[in-house]
Amino acid sequence: MKGQSYLILAFIFALVIAIFAVINVDPVQVNYLFGSGEAPLILVILISVLLGGLATASVGALRYYKLKRENSRLKSEASASPASVTDENKTVSGENDKTNEEESSSSKVT
Repeated sequence: MKGQSYLILAFIFALVIAIFAVINVDPVQVNYLFGSGEAPLILVILISVLLGGLATASVGALRYYKLKRENSRLKSEASASPASVTDENKTVSGENDKTNEEESSSSKVT
């Protein structure tokens, strides 16, 4: 359901941008870093939206691959050293036992 709602929202957003771009077809003066020129406003709007989408997608893809690589690294560390995980679990369970004993002794006092 999450994927469908995302797709519907993306379609609505694209439709609103397309309608906005079609309404604005007058030529405008565009200043570039190396000069200036005249272009239809519809192209300026569509190219700006396209570049914004590409920038957002590239940042998202970079984060996705970074998290995927970290996940793979953590899985390999976990499979390589199951003894250390067991030792940590024993330590944590030992601490929990001590805490439970302290709580039960303090409840007897009151």
